[in-house]
Order: sequence, then C-alpha cells, then structure tokens
Amino acid sequence: MINALSVDVEDWFQVTAFEKIIRRDDWDTCESRVTSNVHKILDILSPAGVKATFFILGWIAERFPKLVVSIRDGGHEISTHGYDHKLILLQNKEEFYRDVAKAIKVLESIIGEKVIGYRAPSCSIVPETLWAWEQLAELGIRYDSSIFPIKHDRYGVAGLPRYPFTVNLGNGRNLVEFPLSTVRIMGKNIPIAGGGYLRLYPYWFVKWAVKRINKRGHPAIFYLHPWEIDPFQPKQEVNLFKKLRHYSNIWATESKIKALIQDFQFTTVREVLNM
Repeated sequence: MINALSVDVEDWFQVTAFEKIIRRDDWDTCESRVTSNVHKILDILSPAGVKATFFILGWIAERFPKLVVSIRDGGHEISTHGYDHKLILLQNKEEFYRDVAKAIKVLESIIGEKVIGYRAPSCSIVPETLWAWEQLAELGIRYDSSIFPIKHDRYGVAGLPRYPFTVNLGNGRNLVEFPLSTVRIMGKNIPIAGGGYLRLYPYWFVKWAVKRINKRGHPAIFYLHPWEIDPFQPKQEVNLFKKLRHYSNIWATESKIKALIQDFQFTTVREVLNM
C-alpha cells in the first residue's frame, strides 16, 4: 500500500498559534527560515526516493519563487495552502475565492502547470465552511485534504468518512476529499496524521496505526510543517497551551519522518488518488 506524504509550506511566524502576537503586516520583518527548512526536508526525502505534495502559501511563493521551482524540480507535487494562512472561518465566500485564486495564480505563474490540490490553513474546513468545496471546484481544484473526521476545538467535521471520498457538487461537478488519517479506537477517531500528533505520540503507536489503516486496504496521509524540523526557531511568549501545541517534541520530528519513510511507502497525494 502506498501512502501520501504532504508538507504545509509556511514559516514559523505564520502559524495560527501566533496570530495574536505577530501581525501579518510584520511578517516581512521576521526572520524567515522556510527556505532552509524546506531544503532540509528535501534532503531527507531525496535519498529515499520519496515524493511528496507541498501545499505552499502564495505569500511564501511570491517571495521565494526559486524555492517553489526547487521543490517542483525534485519531482514533488505543488499544491496550494491558500495565500496568507487566513482561516476560512474568518472569510466569507467571496474573500475565500479571491484568496485561493490569488494563491493559485502565483504558483501557476512560477511552475507553468495546473495546480489541482488544496489544503486549508489549520485544516479550517469545518461544518460551517463546507461551502468551501464549491468554491474550490469553481477554481479548478480537483482534490482537497483539509478534513479531520473528528471533533476538535479548531478543526474537524465529525461523521465524515475516514478515507478518500468524492463530494458531488451537482451539475456534473465533483471534488475528492482526502481526510487526514485517523485510527478507530473504542468507537472514536484518533488523529495520527502528522503535525503535533506525530510529534507527541510514541513512534510505535504511529507505526501500528498506519499498518492498521493499510491492512484495511486504505492509504494513510501524513503532513508536516517546515518549522517542525527546526528546534532553533525564534521562541515566542504565548500561553502554555499554545507552547505545547507548537514546540512539544519538535526535536523528534526529523527522526520520526525518517522512520516513516523507511517503514512505509509514500508518494504524492495526486499519485495516490490517480489524478
């Protein structure tokens, strides 16, 4: 079974946990570490021959077009993460459409290829924003990977399928949703797809969960952020909960990713979905 590996390309200062203390207007004054961190990820994947999908912010692509080209030239898939990491909950339909359209335009102007995949900032397609699927389809997006089929304080749509499914939007249009991976334990969906979950769980549990998903005939999907392999990024004074979310076990990300790509087969989302 071949699984999907993805990278949400954003810098350390663009995360939702810091949005109250670092304004968007100040982003250009922050120390950018995204280029070196992405190249570190590429250096991890290349020797293993692993390809991944990179969901890239338009803001990042505008400032670092050579980085986008380096990712593409490595054989990886370029997809969009929106323009500047604004949660969908904070946008209306028109604002969301403009945000994603702008991000797609930036990426396609750099790589000269059609962008067909999307992931929402902080996975912010929730029950109140399922209208985003319609907007994405209008923009030519063929798949989304933003849904956690769980209940959570910041994201998730409980009750949706745990594995890739087609969203029928009417008039012959559809979009494929590739939910972030969960494992079913005692009647509950437990997220294991990457990010903080990968950092916090012991690796044996993650490995067991992926084997269980694959044994049932389904691909798993993992995600990470470039800042998650950077223990030396600038530290921010935020509350304890946000510190735990952002910094916990950040030193372990690299070794766990290396273990994953050694123990399992991975490729791009596009290839897993045969698009």
